[in-house]
Amino acid sequence: MPEMTFSVRWPDGAESSHYSPSLVMHDHLAVGGTYPLDDFLARTSRALAEASERVRAKFGFACTSAMHSEESIAENASRYPREAFPDAAVEVLTMEPAL
Repeated sequence: MPEMTFSVRWPDGAESSHYSPSLVMHDHLAVGGTYPLDDFLARTSRALAEASERVRAKFGFACTSAMHSEESIAENASRYPREAFPDAAVEVLTMEPAL
């Protein structure tokens, strides 16, 4: 099963990299795309859940790395409360491997 990493830029300019056990992230995000924070969270949550289920289907257990990525993304996002950052958006910088 191909795995990938993707990097993003948060509203304050901070960057972070995350792991997915599947290329499914390409179905939910695009390099260069900028997504409102809530939309980004929903997209990455769906994609990582789908990726984890692909691991479960193949190996019989969910992918804890995908769950860790989702937790890490949520933790990063919590630094930008809607009241203080009403227009917060996340930019996707890279997705490796590319399609």
